[in-house]
Amino acid sequence: MVEALIFFACVAFVGSLIPFRYAHFLAAGGWVAIVAILFTELPYYFSVNNFLYPTLALFSIPFLMISLRHLQKREPVLMQLSRAAALAILIYAPFAFIPALGDWLIDLVVRQVAWVLGILELPVTLPVWNIISRNGFRTEIILACTGIQSIAIMLGVVAGVVTTFRQKVIAFLLIAPVIYILNILRNTFVIAAYTEQWFPYFPEISSNGEYGYESFFWAHNVISEILALFVLIGLAYELFVIIPTLGDWANDLYTLYRDDVAAGLRWLHLIA
Repeated sequence: MVEALIFFACVAFVGSLIPFRYAHFLAAGGWVAIVAILFTELPYYFSVNNFLYPTLALFSIPFLMISLRHLQKREPVLMQLSRAAALAILIYAPFAFIPALGDWLIDLVVRQVAWVLGILELPVTLPVWNIISRNGFRTEIILACTGIQSIAIMLGVVAGVVTTFRQKVIAFLLIAPVIYILNILRNTFVIAAYTEQWFPYFPEISSNGEYGYESFFWAHNVISEILALFVLIGLAYELFVIIPTLGDWANDLYTLYRDDVAAGLRWLHLIA
């Protein structure tokens, strides 16, 4: 089901790049598919006590309603956002749909994380090509652990605005290597914390019944997610400095959603 929704989102967003009269409907279909993916994945996220994506799913509902309303009117700011999503998918899709390419990236990340852990005197074994094992704890590295999604999204956003060649090069160097290296460090931290059992706290909210999972929960689902948020905010700020038009577009998006949310709250207040 998820694979079908991802494929539909890819087709819809990429199709929306074609300049024809119904492109905005394809863009709308792409956003519906993205939100549907979030909700389809909820059982998995609840099973691993990951509350970030369920929260995103909750907030995606008003986002989708506002987006569909403005896409119906071919709002340029929303069409540009959809274009950024399409370009991000074009970057991400080869790794997701070409197994050899995705497996190559996963294997590269696994070996580099194992190398860093070895430098830190935390030697690991690789019982399977994409599994890192230590002290009886095993961590599977999947495509989502490679950072390619964040890289694709950030590059898609940059590609969605008009930039000079110099701005493109600087933005790429700021996004791809930085996110990739920080992601290696993130994986290293999570595996070290999990296999060394650094955070065996509050099992009532962090345990999924698996021995030692609490340390993985706090390292992966809480600490890493918070740090990643601050990193992305910092990268976004630097990109706004390098590409002022990107900051202007982001401000226009913020204003559009803010005004619609405010109008909705006023309406609810009137009927209450």
